[in-house]
Amino acid sequence: MNRFFLDVHALQTVPPSNLNRDDTGAPKTAVYGGVPRARVSSQAWKRAIRTYFRDEHLLDPTELGVRTKKVVELLAERITALDPALSEEEALRRADETVKATGLKTEVPKRKADQAKDGSPAPAPETKYLVFLSARQLDALAALAAEGAADITAFFKDRKNKDRAREAADTRHSVDIALFGRMVADIADINVDAAVQVAHALSVHRVDNESDYYTAVDDHNRDEETGAGMIGTVDFNSATLYRYAALGIHQLAANLGQGLREDEPATQPVRRAVEAFMHSFVASLPTGKINTFGHHTLPDAVLVTLRSTRPVSFVSAFEDPVRAEEGGHLRAACDRLTAYVPDIERAYGTEADPTWILRVGPHTRQLDRLGTEADNLTALIKAVGQAVAERLEKPK
Repeated sequence: MNRFFLDVHALQTVPPSNLNRDDTGAPKTAVYGGVPRARVSSQAWKRAIRTYFRDEHLLDPTELGVRTKKVVELLAERITALDPALSEEEALRRADETVKATGLKTEVPKRKADQAKDGSPAPAPETKYLVFLSARQLDALAALAAEGAADITAFFKDRKNKDRAREAADTRHSVDIALFGRMVADIADINVDAAVQVAHALSVHRVDNESDYYTAVDDHNRDEETGAGMIGTVDFNSATLYRYAALGIHQLAANLGQGLREDEPATQPVRRAVEAFMHSFVASLPTGKINTFGHHTLPDAVLVTLRSTRPVSFVSAFEDPVRAEEGGHLRAACDRLTAYVPDIERAYGTEADPTWILRVGPHTRQLDRLGTEADNLTALIKAVGQAVAERLEKPK
């Protein structure tokens, strides 16, 4: 398959908030163009995207994975489902042997082992780091453990069965693993190259963090008891963010393999994954301090481009920070994009790449010049999904 990419850009205004904290509890920042900017890390937004898949039922649970240290515990639950008469201790033992057969290392965390010295049941072993496995990979490993139930230790001493365990952990990837990849330090040959790259969201203008001093009153105070029951501070900022992601459709197709379902065309799982990612990237939101600030916004503008060369971020349009004018930072940011995008595409010969626009309000009207406007998010996703499917179905 020829390489081709989907670029997704968004402008999103966020009111006073603390979406993504640093080690001091302050909103993350970065210096760009010589001035401090608000920043939301790619890790924070990728987590929000993955959560949105599940919470909004964009994908079937069988098409999703789980990232956890508690692989043995999860696998033991599946083994028990296959053999309900099995004791919890035996299920955990078989699960541990099966996980080790894949090449992953497990151990009982020292803290939990110490707590179990009082005679309580021994805790389940855990992997040393978070491991990303799909639901179907866990099911395949459980089936393998059931096959070797007579003597699980002897079963996995057979090299062929160890190879089967490793193969089970490295085939039939879930959509989220295919998108975001998987890195396993102990067994690099089951690593999965990520199909999508998510940039750190960055404000288009200078931002200085602020601090809110607050007090809380004790509801049960007597009249003679004055003063606050608690005082504190919380840091925040507000920003118009430029967000960007690049999705390699060819890599996504390779990661998904022959597809997630036997009864559908080979291109359909890729299209479904692309559409789910687009929906989740646009609509998801990190929830840091959300109860404090209620920062429930959606992007004011979304640009999507299908490219046959390489991904192109438009962040350079904002290297010179936008200054607030009438209409705030959003209109000025849209003006920047409207001027910058045609110039860079003309200079590098990518003007013919199809682009779709989704926008809200009069301050974004000028973006219509950059592509085909979609009426709403559903229409945008459908149009892009159809274009991706047509590109996938073209002869090599």
